[in-house]
Amino acid sequence: MVYTMAPLHQQRISLLAAPCIGLTFVFWFNTLMVTSFAELERYEHPSKDDGPLSLLVIGDWGRNGRYNQSNVALQMGRIGEKLDIDFVISTGDNFYENGLKETAEFFFVDASPFVDSYFVETDHTYDWRGVPPRLTYLAILLKDLEITLRESTAKWKIVVGHHAIRSAGHHGDTSELIQNLLPLLEANDVDLYINGHDHSLEHISSSDSAIQFLTSGACSKAWRGDLKENTSKNGPAMKFFYDGLGFMSLQLNRADAEFVFYDVFGQVLHTWKVSKHPYSSI
Repeated sequence: MVYTMAPLHQQRISLLAAPCIGLTFVFWFNTLMVTSFAELERYEHPSKDDGPLSLLVIGDWGRNGRYNQSNVALQMGRIGEKLDIDFVISTGDNFYENGLKETAEFFFVDASPFVDSYFVETDHTYDWRGVPPRLTYLAILLKDLEITLRESTAKWKIVVGHHAIRSAGHHGDTSELIQNLLPLLEANDVDLYINGHDHSLEHISSSDSAIQFLTSGACSKAWRGDLKENTSKNGPAMKFFYDGLGFMSLQLNRADAEFVFYDVFGQVLHTWKVSKHPYSSI
């Protein structure tokens, strides 16, 4: 495991989305009341003539311009221009849904309703008026996701949700997602699960699953030294953990996927590459 602690001056840094990337971002805001099984919404991004599909992943971002938002935005712009990125994914509010269907599909899941604490009287309480009962809602959500994943012919299947399935950060693993969502992802050959929620950068793998668990939730505030290390011999293996600010890039082609974690200064912290033919990771 690689555990990197950020210097003290990097703590509590925030991010404001960078306009300096020089791309035009198009966002779709859809309100969908699901009452029956239906195909999940899809948005397609045209492929480039050459080069891989490239994107940045940010999470839990935005603090009204305070802290070092401009520094993070500057590095996003620099890395984004270098990689010629196609779009940016937010693991906080997942409102942007793009991809190359024949190469990779991104499946955005509202993981919050799975978490029991979201159904008590707290600031995170959902307004369920006009929405089917929780168990019905979750059953429909899982069924729709299962159908979409099963019918996908993409080389890479990537699921994005706000809450972590596996995490060594402040909130740790989400037991409800391990029980209800993880078996579905494993059964449908999902390659990556990307989330935010914990204010850290993480890469976790597992001996009994091919899924790589990636946390990119460190774009506004980090929790220094807040690490829940898993010591189980058969449990998930922590490949990388960083308690400072930063973001992630992902590049995909038909054969390879490579993700890189960067700190607030644009320095590379961790790199991982996965190949489809034959399957291997380094």
